[in-house]
Amino acid sequence: MTNWWPFPPRTQAAQFDERWSFVGKKEARCNPEDPADLCRGDAWDHTAVDPAHRLVLSLVPGKRTAENCKLLVADVQRRTGGRTDLLLTSDEHPPYKEAIAQTYAMAVPQPKRTGPGRPPRPKRELPQDLVYATVHKVRENGHVVKVLRAVVFGTTAVLAGLLARLPAAQRTINTAFVERNNGTERGQNARKTRRSYRFSKDWETHHAVSYFTAYSYNFCWAVRTLREKDVAGHWRERTPAMAAGLASHVWSLQEWALYPAKTG
Repeated sequence: MTNWWPFPPRTQAAQFDERWSFVGKKEARCNPEDPADLCRGDAWDHTAVDPAHRLVLSLVPGKRTAENCKLLVADVQRRTGGRTDLLLTSDEHPPYKEAIAQTYAMAVPQPKRTGPGRPPRPKRELPQDLVYATVHKVRENGHVVKVLRAVVFGTTAVLAGLLARLPAAQRTINTAFVERNNGTERGQNARKTRRSYRFSKDWETHHAVSYFTAYSYNFCWAVRTLREKDVAGHWRERTPAMAAGLASHVWSLQEWALYPAKTG
């Protein structure tokens, strides 16, 4: 992982999703007894996006496993400075529930019992200011006909407060912004274009290009919906990093690639 300074960003919400592609050949054509096929087949980008700033908070490429979901959630927790007053959303992919519970739960001391014996162990509980909610899309004939939303962790009162902090167009439980980022990534990275001969042939190269396009997008790609007017009434282009308070201008690719990275 790489990091930038200043950190953390002005994140108030995070949306999780997985983006599919493949390396070498489709998963169905892989031979589980062939060691070479261990680095071929399905390749998933576990992605977290800050919807208010369009910022890619974290990217964990690899197989679609519970372990990679845990790595993604843990990286978001680290990159947001350990804050817990966040609205976390995803689809109903089951590993996210356990990953969030393990990452954000805190040890809460329990009241001491009277009499002899060891004191009770602290109980792990989720912070009261954190909310995790899911989105389920009901489809008929390939079209979304209904969207079902559910609060998994947290209360509706805390949820209302977290939503009120977001821009008006985002005050609902959704995964629209991480899904939109999926489309942006496919447009910028030809290796992930669907039904194409440009798919990656090498696992490590595929991951390297994924990191490059995802994180350079934060600093070098001016997003039209993030622009704002200055005092003179002129439009000022902004990147996700500028909107999140991590940069003061649109970076060139050269500037981004040569900027010293803080590892860890």
